Amino acid sequence: MSGEPRLQLSGVHKSFGAKIVLAGLDLEIGRGESLVVIGGSGTGKSVMLKCVLGLLRPESGSIRIDGREVIGLSGRGREQVLKKIGMLFQSAALFDSMPVWQNVAFGLVQGAGMARARARAIAIEKLALVGLDAAAGDLMPAALSGGMRKRVGLARAIASEPDLIFFDEPTTGLDPLMGDTINELIVDCVRQSGASTLTITHDMSSARTIADRVAMLHGGRIIWSGPVDAIDNCNNPYVTQFIQGHEEGPIQVALN
Repeated sequence: MSGEPRLQLSGVHKSFGAKIVLAGLDLEIGRGESLVVIGGSGTGKSVMLKCVLGLLRPESGSIRIDGREVIGLSGRGREQVLKKIGMLFQSAALFDSMPVWQNVAFGLVQGAGMARARARAIAIEKLALVGLDAAAGDLMPAALSGGMRKRVGLARAIASEPDLIFFDEPTTGLDPLMGDTINELIVDCVRQSGASTLTITHDMSSARTIADRVAMLHGGRIIWSGPVDAIDNCNNPYVTQFIQGHEEGPIQVALN
């Protein structure tokens, strides 16, 4: 990786009581790179994201965005960092009381203080990028299908043209066809924006479509990282078991 990483986690530890979730996590994302972190349920993928976003505070380690330490930031410093970040939540997390365009423009109006007319114009522009027309901007979230909600969530994630975008299980709850559509939209939107992206997923179809590089989280650490086209021949038994979905292997599958 050349140049300063967009995002760098070094030696990050996070526990909940006696349960160790992140055990010295090291991870870097380059500028313009799409990194997908894979791993089973409960391996700490969401905890990692929450630590970066400042929703959780690690016991030790360092998290830097554009070279700036973000652990412990608050107030204006935290706001400056968050302005660089876009987020597509697993469930889209739309505000049910707001029409679609206000959902997309929420950060522009509430965070950046942009005039509503200008924010609406940007929202309609971003909706077009994800395949939704201007009329969709006036719909309420309750009128949207699951796939449309994901599209709106993606439009909101890119509305402020962030430098770093997080995708939390972007295809969860979607049928395979709509999942493929969302994956391709993510690739197109990221390519146009030039943003760095971090996706967490257990969906290997999504990972193969979105990723430049894949990293596997297991036991609180990254146990393998490499180009997406190298994953099938990586010779790591944990990775092989995970991507092939085999019950037998070094990963112990909990049955309760």
